[in-house]
Amino acid sequence: MIHPRTLRVDYDQTTGVVCVVGSELNVNLNRSAPPSSRFFSVKCTYSVQYSISSSPQQTSHLSPIPLNGNSVLLIRMSRASQHENDSKLSVRYYGESKEVLGRAVLHLTAVEISLDVDADRDGVVEKNNTNKGSWKWGPNGHGAILLVNCDSEWAYRKKPDREQDSVSKVSDLKDMSVMVLRTRGPAKLPEGYKLTMHISQGDAESVRVFRSRISQTKNNTLPEKLFYKYFVKDYPLVLSSEVLSQEVPYVGGAAEMTFYVEGLRFPDQDFSGLIRINLSLLEPIATGLPETPIFTDTVALRVAPWIMTPNTLRPVEVFVCSTSDNYQFLKSMKNLVAKSGYKLKICHEYMNRGDRWMQDEVEFGYIDSPHHRFPVVLDSPRNGELLDFPYDELLGPDFGYVTRAAQRKDVSSLDSFGNLEVSPPVTVNGKHYPLGRIIIGVAFPTATKGRNMTKVVQDFLWAQKVQEPIALFSDWLYVGHVDEFMTFVPAPDRKGFRLLLASPDAGYKLFRGLHNDGHGQAKLFEGLGHEEPVTVDEILNDGGLQAENNYVQSCVDWNRDVLKRELGLDDQDIIDLPILFKLVVQDEETEYRAVAYYPDMVNMIVLGKNLGIPKPFGPKVNGRCALEAEMCSLMEGLGLSCTFIDDFASYHKLLGEVHCGSNVRREAFDFKWWNVEM
Repeated sequence: MIHPRTLRVDYDQTTGVVCVVGSELNVNLNRSAPPSSRFFSVKCTYSVQYSISSSPQQTSHLSPIPLNGNSVLLIRMSRASQHENDSKLSVRYYGESKEVLGRAVLHLTAVEISLDVDADRDGVVEKNNTNKGSWKWGPNGHGAILLVNCDSEWAYRKKPDREQDSVSKVSDLKDMSVMVLRTRGPAKLPEGYKLTMHISQGDAESVRVFRSRISQTKNNTLPEKLFYKYFVKDYPLVLSSEVLSQEVPYVGGAAEMTFYVEGLRFPDQDFSGLIRINLSLLEPIATGLPETPIFTDTVALRVAPWIMTPNTLRPVEVFVCSTSDNYQFLKSMKNLVAKSGYKLKICHEYMNRGDRWMQDEVEFGYIDSPHHRFPVVLDSPRNGELLDFPYDELLGPDFGYVTRAAQRKDVSSLDSFGNLEVSPPVTVNGKHYPLGRIIIGVAFPTATKGRNMTKVVQDFLWAQKVQEPIALFSDWLYVGHVDEFMTFVPAPDRKGFRLLLASPDAGYKLFRGLHNDGHGQAKLFEGLGHEEPVTVDEILNDGGLQAENNYVQSCVDWNRDVLKRELGLDDQDIIDLPILFKLVVQDEETEYRAVAYYPDMVNMIVLGKNLGIPKPFGPKVNGRCALEAEMCSLMEGLGLSCTFIDDFASYHKLLGEVHCGSNVRREAFDFKWWNVEM
């Protein structure tokens, strides 16, 4: 890219000029000529290239040529100078009779200046990429990537690195993006010239830049084994919200200076995620006057979004709480996780303080760049007794933390993260969502006093862009979470997954079949001493319960249609699970909302091909629970194994199930988010 610069010269004077290789000096000859000038000629040393806009056909300008208002001298330097003022150019001006009226002389010093980032996203900072100053999505896109430095290099001194005043540890540099200033030229710049790095006020809240004082290896990065030889003081702060502009050293000869760029904020409603960093060469005018920029190089970086992981990705760790009353549940979870081959992390009671709803407190995701990737936990604004867990137990080296604070009066049950899910990758009307789509629950569009997920969380989710959210209607539920009526499981065919939906219709169909086969007296909840058994026929004869489930089915069907439309699904991609609900009055309100009639089998944990499903305690036929049998029949056709976990007393009676009481950190997508087509 050519950087044009208008240059003012005076006749009968010698002007020292610094020219940046790759830039072009434009001199309006008519404007700088003596009065009555009619002709001019140009002479230069071999290292200077020039042309004249008004006479492109001429190859030599040593003889006088006519001067007019369009005579512009275009000067370029093809390589850096070895010494100050080692190149010359002169312009002679002539009168009507070709008499010499004056002469302007330029002493030129050429320097190479390039501020570079990994604009082609291959993990290497290439030199002077022509696209480094802009950002483009897609596999053929360009532009560097920046991580929010939201982990903590100190495992015990809890504080995200982005909140530290300096580089907290030298190992922290791997979380930052490398930026390289490359220069070539004389041993020093001419008197008064200087290099300055600067950012806008708008970007300053979102980024910081540190400089390395350490001599670098040829590929601009220190080997990992050398990181710990150096000290934090070797990486001074250059730019921040308090320092928008700062001079940076010019190192003579052929030199490279490494900078580390740190993201401070995730994309949000007031921040697109795009940042620009500038480097300018400043020229002195006169003592006491400000310098003026004569060359600016700009690089663009985009802050990596926070990305959620769907059930179809491989698990890494399973999280569950230990409480005084969930011993059997915990034992079953341990067995399932061990059988599946994953790690189990138990949050003990001293930390959870009786709050068992691990799914509601946090959502696991990650951030990614060509040079580094690490998991990041999103902490919900629900702030139950588990509120210290994500910060105190998860935040650490290469494990980030982010939250969105809300006014307490604005937070409802819908802000718990059982109400935050993500689909597997889908294609909808030709548009590909390779990282899936986020799913949240809100109030019905016509509701006047319904509950909604708080705006700060919704704004955050929308701003990440790469997993465009879908809003479902979940306020009809007492708890109000989407995981109470839907989930995804992996599948070997079609789109690679199935959407599972709670379906009262499927439940009634199953029970009517049992009645027709002579099993109308089979009992639900049999063997649960603390629960009154109920027969299949009693359920079928309960007209009020039937009406309530018709309402629930209509709510599920509304969401079914939204999901089919927004995820590009066919009915063959959806499996209806036989689950009944009942309506209860919520608190002192007169509105009725739904809770599961028996353990809600859709509220499961998905660990590869193993499913941990709430044990429904349904009617037994030939010694086997008919609901379990139906569930196994539906899932085993997909190659999935069902394990039924008794959560009745410790979770179901408290209006939650297996999924509500557990959480899973999963591997990241192989697909790189910057290759998403926007």
